[in-house]
Amino acid sequence: MLLKKKISGVQKTAILLITLGSEVASEIMKFLNEDEINKISFEIATINSVTIEERKEILHEFIEMNKAKEFLLEGGFDYAKNILSKALGSDKAIEILDKIKEATDIYRPFTIARKADPTQLLNIIIDEHPQTIALVLCYIQPEKAAQILSSLPDHLQNDVAYRVATIRNTSPYAVKEVERVLEYKLSNFVKPEATVIGGIESLVDMLNRVDRNTERNITSGLENHDKELAEKLRASMFVFEDIVTLGSEDIQKVLRSIDQKELALALKGSSDSVKELIFSNLSKGAAENVREEIEYMGPVKLSDVEKAQQVIVSQIRKLDEQGEILIVRGGDDDIIQ
Repeated sequence: MLLKKKISGVQKTAILLITLGSEVASEIMKFLNEDEINKISFEIATINSVTIEERKEILHEFIEMNKAKEFLLEGGFDYAKNILSKALGSDKAIEILDKIKEATDIYRPFTIARKADPTQLLNIIIDEHPQTIALVLCYIQPEKAAQILSSLPDHLQNDVAYRVATIRNTSPYAVKEVERVLEYKLSNFVKPEATVIGGIESLVDMLNRVDRNTERNITSGLENHDKELAEKLRASMFVFEDIVTLGSEDIQKVLRSIDQKELALALKGSSDSVKELIFSNLSKGAAENVREEIEYMGPVKLSDVEKAQQVIVSQIRKLDEQGEILIVRGGDDDIIQ
C-alpha cells in the first residue's frame, strides 16, 4: 500500500499528473502559479518509478477529496460529513475532511447564500447596497447569480454588474459583516475567508446564463459607465451571431451535437449570412431538412428563438472549454496555423 510510504502533497500531485497524462497535465498546469509549477515539475522530473497500485491509490484519494470538497461547498462541514459517513463510514469521512482542512485551512464562505432559494435570497438582499449584492453574487452558484441578476431592476442590474466586474480582493472582515446580516435573517453562519473573486470572468459566467434582454441591458449600461470595461466584457463574450467567426471544422463539430429542430428554431431569427454559413457546413440532405423545418415552422416567439440560440452558444462555449474548438476573442494572441 502507498500509505506505508512517506509521501508529500507535492509528490502526490506529481504522480497524479503523470497518471492523467501529459495533455491533461498541461491543462491543469495553466491554473497553477510559477512556484507550484516549479515544485511539481521538479518532482515529476525526479520520480524514478511509480507502481500501478500507487497510481490507483492516489487517483482514488484525489476523487474522494474532490467529492468531499463539493459536499463542503454545497452544504458545509456537517452536510459533507453526513454524506461521506453514509458512503465510506465515519472514520474515513473524518479522515478525508481533515485532509481537506489541513490542505486549505478554510471553507468557502456564503454557504448560507448557496443553500438559499433564489427568490428568498433576492428578497433579502435587494435593499442592500449594490456592493453587498455584488459580493454575494460572486460567491454563489452562477445559475443562481444569473437568476437574481435578471430579477433586479434595470438601473440596479447595471450598478451590480459593474461592481461584480471590478471587485478584486475582499477582506475577511467585509465578508463576515455581510454574513452576519444573512445569519440574522436566515439563521445560519459560514466561516469567512480571504480570496480573489469577481472580475470579468465572473460577470461573463453570469451573463452566459441570463436572457438576451438582461445581457443587452447590462452590456449597454456598462458602455455608458466604463467603455474600456465594456470592451473587455464584449471580448470575453460569445453570442450566437459570432458563430461566423468559427472555422468550418469547428462549426461542423458544433452542429453534430445540435438537434435539427433546435437548430432550425435558432436560425429562424438569424441573418441570411448566418443561415448560409450553417447550411454550407451541413450535408445537402441535412441542410434541406433544416430549411424545410424553418419554412413550415410558422410564427414563433422571439424568446423561444433566443432560447434555442442560447443552447447552441452554450454548446460552443463548452466545446471551447474542452479544447475541442477554438473561439478567437478580442485581445487574444495571434493564432498560428
